[in-house]
Amino acid sequence: MAGSRFRDLPDTRAQGRLGEDEAEQWMVERGYRILERNYSCRSGEIDRIAELEGVLCFVEIKARANRAFGEAVEAISIKKQRRIARAASYYLARNPTDQPCRFDVVALDLRVGGWVFTWVPDAFQL
Repeated sequence: MAGSRFRDLPDTRAQGRLGEDEAEQWMVERGYRILERNYSCRSGEIDRIAELEGVLCFVEIKARANRAFGEAVEAISIKKQRRIARAASYYLARNPTDQPCRFDVVALDLRVGGWVFTWVPDAFQL
């Protein structure tokens, strides 16, 4: 089980990659169509850019192995939200669309039985 390997990885970057892979699989199973992975520009990074039911979604993924610092979904600060929004603006300037857009969050919290997923569609607006 990938969740049990999470704690054994050597650093947070490796943990982040594993969490993103697990979240992507969960997203695809729920109908997301992944357009971009780890979209990066000078303004910031977006973990996944995807489409769901005609909506362009900029998705932030967070994974946590324990609750010492709260739930994973609580880790997305206003500063992080602004960085994601700037990167989304940059993306949209280069990829114009008439589709509605939103910011989603997929959070993974590791529990005894494996991952617990929290999905927050339209999680924030700026």
